[in-house]
Amino acid sequence: MSNEKMRKEALIYHAKPQPGKIKVVPTKPYATQRDLGLAYSPGVAEPCLEIAKDKDNAYKYTAKGNIVAVISNGTAVLGLGDIGPEASKPVMEGKGLLFKIFADIDGIDIELDTKDIDKFVETVKTIAPTFGGINLEDIKAPEAFEIERRLKEELDIPVMHDDQHGTAIISAAALLNALEIADKKIDEVRIVVSGAGAAAVSCTRLYKAFGAKAENIVMLDSKGVIRHDRENLTKEKAEFASYRQIDTLEEAMKDADVFVGLSIADIVSPEMLKSMAGNAIVFAMANPNPEIAYDLACRTREDIIMATGRSDHPNQVNNVLGFPFIFRGALDVRATGINEAMKMAAVEALAKLTKEPVPEQVNIAYGETRLTFGKDYIIPKPFDPRLIAEIPPAIAKAAMESGIARKPIEDWDQYKEELRQRLGSDNKVMRLLHNRAKMNIKKIVFAEADHLDVLKAAQIVYEEGIARPILLGREEVISELKKELEFHADIPIIDPTGDGSKEKREKYARTFFENRRRSGVTLYSAKRKMRQRNYFGAMMVLEGDADGMISGYSRAYPTVVKPIFEVIGTASNVKKASTVHIMITQKGPLFLADTSININPNAEEIAEIAQMTANVASTFGFDPVLALLSYANFGSSTHPNAKKVREAVRLLHETNPDLIVDGEIQTDFALNKNLRQTQFPFSKLTDKKVNTLIFPNLESANITYKLLKELNKADSIGPIMVGLRKSVHILQLGASVDEMVNMAAVAVIDAQEREKRKRAKLGYK
Repeated sequence: MSNEKMRKEALIYHAKPQPGKIKVVPTKPYATQRDLGLAYSPGVAEPCLEIAKDKDNAYKYTAKGNIVAVISNGTAVLGLGDIGPEASKPVMEGKGLLFKIFADIDGIDIELDTKDIDKFVETVKTIAPTFGGINLEDIKAPEAFEIERRLKEELDIPVMHDDQHGTAIISAAALLNALEIADKKIDEVRIVVSGAGAAAVSCTRLYKAFGAKAENIVMLDSKGVIRHDRENLTKEKAEFASYRQIDTLEEAMKDADVFVGLSIADIVSPEMLKSMAGNAIVFAMANPNPEIAYDLACRTREDIIMATGRSDHPNQVNNVLGFPFIFRGALDVRATGINEAMKMAAVEALAKLTKEPVPEQVNIAYGETRLTFGKDYIIPKPFDPRLIAEIPPAIAKAAMESGIARKPIEDWDQYKEELRQRLGSDNKVMRLLHNRAKMNIKKIVFAEADHLDVLKAAQIVYEEGIARPILLGREEVISELKKELEFHADIPIIDPTGDGSKEKREKYARTFFENRRRSGVTLYSAKRKMRQRNYFGAMMVLEGDADGMISGYSRAYPTVVKPIFEVIGTASNVKKASTVHIMITQKGPLFLADTSININPNAEEIAEIAQMTANVASTFGFDPVLALLSYANFGSSTHPNAKKVREAVRLLHETNPDLIVDGEIQTDFALNKNLRQTQFPFSKLTDKKVNTLIFPNLESANITYKLLKELNKADSIGPIMVGLRKSVHILQLGASVDEMVNMAAVAVIDAQEREKRKRAKLGYK
């Protein structure tokens, strides 16, 4: 993607459909006059009076305890420098978004128009009663140090400058693990730190807290090695001034065990890397380009243990592993601050988590067979769902043990379960989907590429590296639309009716005729069908000229299904294909089936649909827990519609006893664990969180997913076709660009899975 195109897309993203990335939504009923009377006057007076008696009641009666202020003056924004408070607002809103999606914290951005330390501190102190915590962001050094120090001293809520401490915590956890792998001790290693800003100072202080020796540390700024005999050093730089008689990075790197880069790109040469000690540890964390390129560093030294700030290489030092969960734990015990004990607890919890077995969902997200502790995995991945349940408890315990927790946690199991429930407000299925597709991209046919939205989706898929699109449609139309979209990539455009496709058309027609001649197809009719894009595209997939296909944007579902079934057909072990929708809800993802094909399946077909849907859930890294739905609960009705669901459950229990499935059951009982435990303690679902719903017929499934989509504004992925011989997926009529992009990713993952099974069958790894 060109820089200009990225610029335009970024501006549109932040401006449409409404400006900004965050908004305030009510958490209480407001439909009736009674509701409004309780929310405001006169009812609101009662909590006001209670808070007046005891200020801590603000945590009980208001949202204070879950709100963190993200505060900046815009003096050190990302790599943009001093761009001012207004210009920093998009970044601060983005930080608020990350707080919400990773830890269910309401981050409210506040931009202060002052560079005066006293004014900044006084303003934050004045507004502090509104918030449960203060996250300082993008404030230049050395002012950042003084601002944080004073606010921590003068406020009784958690305060943290994430630019300093976030990077320090994540890199320290990575360093402890890297040292273990390298068989080195932190109190013996020689450490070079390139950079002397807020993050570098905080990192080095934390390394010292874990045992690194001051005499073994060399820090450099833009002038070179910070030596004790240099004049006019700031207090922070003086703290790390070296007594060694060296001046350059090249000299400092000789025989060093650890390099920590928080400076600028490409300042470390291969020769410097070679001069380091054995099993060198290199954290090149300058963004977007590290101090030495990852690939170059790995080519230079086989024994290197490397980390960067980038997501496209192993061992990403990413602050999102820290700040959401640190504040979550601090807020949950109403800590009066964030102290060294809490930061060290975060380091230790992250380091420990890296050594534990990785959930399949994480392996899938990163396209790994199995992530295991080692040189390429020294820190957890940002997608790891365990972070929410492991890091906040470590922070909370440290706050309690260090005496700054005002609301101690008593039931840790319950607390962890509450944290896991918060994860449902940000399930990461979309990101997992795209990440997984990018690991092994495939050729995907876009059968209606002469429609603007379809071509937009193909462009995104290409530019994001999700798939290699093949565009079907009228070449002159597609070429004009590409110009309009500034889509300049040279990718295949195929017109099934054009002269350039004649040879393929003839070949496909003969194959189709051979496969369907006993089903009323003549060679003449086969040739005519190959001029239709859905037949032609499906034959491309069948013949291996493409790995997958999506279609259906401009045509009714039944008209697209017919050619797909005729060309592709069902897999050898499947009686009937079906479809699955993944609904992205506040309680996490729900897998729904069959939403698009089978009108009134019988018991055997429902059981088959359930099994295939469970496989889809597993493919996305979720342990399937299935409820087979009905209007009745466990034998309360003898009507055939209820009995067929009951029979399907019996078949599943018999053929697949390890599958967690039960029914027939009503939807509210399926989704409400408390109701189930009260009424049906005998059910296999009783203590489980149901994530897969199997419907008794098409109308109930189709109506439900569309209701969820429209009324709750739930995002959806689907319909995902299951049971076909090849990876072909049919869109809903008028699907959005985002939905098409997601379905292209599904088609890629489907093709990946088929390839994996084929290789396993042939005995390949």
